[in-house]
Amino acid sequence: MIFKNRKKNYPLYETTHMRDFREAVENVAKRFPDGKALTFRKKPSDKEAVSFTYAEGRDYIRDIGTEFVAMGMRGEKVAIIGEASPYWVFSYFALMAIGAVTVPIDKELPVSDMASILNTAECRYAVVSSVIAPKVKELLEAVPTLTVLVEMGEHVIENAVALETVRENGKARYEGGDNTYYDYEIDPDALASIVFTSGTTGKGKGVMLTTKNICSDMEQGMYNFQITERTMCVLPPHHTFGSTVNFLGHYAQGCEIYISSGLRYIMKELEEFKPTHLILVPLFVETFYKRILASAEKSGKLGMLKTLMKVSNGLRKIGIDLRSVLFKSVTKNFGGELSMIICGGAALNPDIIDFFENMGIVILNGYGITECAPLISCNRNEYRKAGSVGMPIIGGHVKIIGADEETGEGEIAYKGPNVMIGYYNNPEATAEVFDDEGYFRTGDLGRVEVDEDGNQWVFITGRKKNLIIFSNGKNVYPEEIETDIQGVYGVGEVVVYAGESKSNPELEVIVAEIYPDAEALERRGITDAQAYFDEAIKEINKKNVSYKKVGVVKIRTEEFPKNTSRKITRFAIDKTID
Repeated sequence: MIFKNRKKNYPLYETTHMRDFREAVENVAKRFPDGKALTFRKKPSDKEAVSFTYAEGRDYIRDIGTEFVAMGMRGEKVAIIGEASPYWVFSYFALMAIGAVTVPIDKELPVSDMASILNTAECRYAVVSSVIAPKVKELLEAVPTLTVLVEMGEHVIENAVALETVRENGKARYEGGDNTYYDYEIDPDALASIVFTSGTTGKGKGVMLTTKNICSDMEQGMYNFQITERTMCVLPPHHTFGSTVNFLGHYAQGCEIYISSGLRYIMKELEEFKPTHLILVPLFVETFYKRILASAEKSGKLGMLKTLMKVSNGLRKIGIDLRSVLFKSVTKNFGGELSMIICGGAALNPDIIDFFENMGIVILNGYGITECAPLISCNRNEYRKAGSVGMPIIGGHVKIIGADEETGEGEIAYKGPNVMIGYYNNPEATAEVFDDEGYFRTGDLGRVEVDEDGNQWVFITGRKKNLIIFSNGKNVYPEEIETDIQGVYGVGEVVVYAGESKSNPELEVIVAEIYPDAEALERRGITDAQAYFDEAIKEINKKNVSYKKVGVVKIRTEEFPKNTSRKITRFAIDKTID
């Protein structure tokens, strides 16, 4: 499937109407009863993958939902802790369908952080994976309210109820006439989920989302872009980008979702499963990009690749598209059928977007935030604007608060049916992020352009908390400089910030901290990383005004700390320079 970028807008796509999770599950099972819903390997070492059909998924969700009600979970806060799996998805969907309040938690968190969330949310129940078995004893001691555990996957946790047992009991109840799963009327405006933010700039807060927030986000969002028939989930399920976009949005549309066994298996799984599109965060896209370039350079074919792209782009201008043939040897690494990547979560270098487009893989750059369930805007399959994160979803509207008279840049604020109802037990923080007109202040900086059709196009400049403000009143968006530096050969990761000098507190200097791609430097015989990057940054500085010039280049010996959404946790970086 090859997409064209139209100059004018075009009709909205069909969407799936869903008032709630139960309706979404029932409708897709009626439309595609025998279609593959979730495909996975029970163990990474298994030769064959197995699948649940949509009819099987409906039955599994109904059965465990029936038993969850009997266990007293309706109206209760229920944590879900584990890796992405069909059982995580089914548990999440079932809990959302019976009127429980889900509390998705990152399985990688230390016990103290898990306990803090569980205690804050006052969870009595938890559906957990066997992968957290080593943490359970300490967790139960730290959370006195937690009394019932249901275990997904292999049954190894003492005193936990196996999810399969829950399913069997619920099935018997349903077949015996228990209709509590279907009889319950779901309130779309009631609290349905508390999602604790990943906190890349500090301690996270509990975002309160309703069924309407989540379902409307996907129903309205899917008007804007068209997914293809197969995708692969590589995102953590506890984050809304994974749970809402990758799972609910795709499941409800009848898209087959292959659930990856983990980061180390991704490339092999791409070749085998042959997804037709992917949902990714920028770090994955950047990694794929660098891997392609490294492989081409190692084989001595980098020059040929660049030449082919020039030839291909020339042919496309006269209506001849040979990308599927010319770049077959490259795209086969992604299975050979990948036509689109929906990317969100952070800024993505436009050069990388162009690179993939040149090979026939369209990148739809989007924008979202947990508090908006999460999707706010996205480029469309055939209607995209360079540098933009697209148009707001149907029913949503963006405005800029405190816009600069020259640039139009200010804080991005958003209003729509997908905006959270507030932060859990934190009315002060809630009041701070809503203005008098009910717009949610995202904390992101950017601008809005309106085209001739009246469409808003959103452009992200940076994160308000990352903004560098000098004493002379000049503002610097570190993300802009990071994008330039990412284009330097041999940069693995980079973070730009205002350096903190212990010896001279009045010193104001921009620091570019770089984690080099050691293999890339070695391929070109670069042995002195500091000297090499110092020279590269000097060239970048020549293009920037004085107050945007990098003053210090700092070389790291290990990756930057990240959360499980693969975002760098900036607050954890040591910013001292002497």
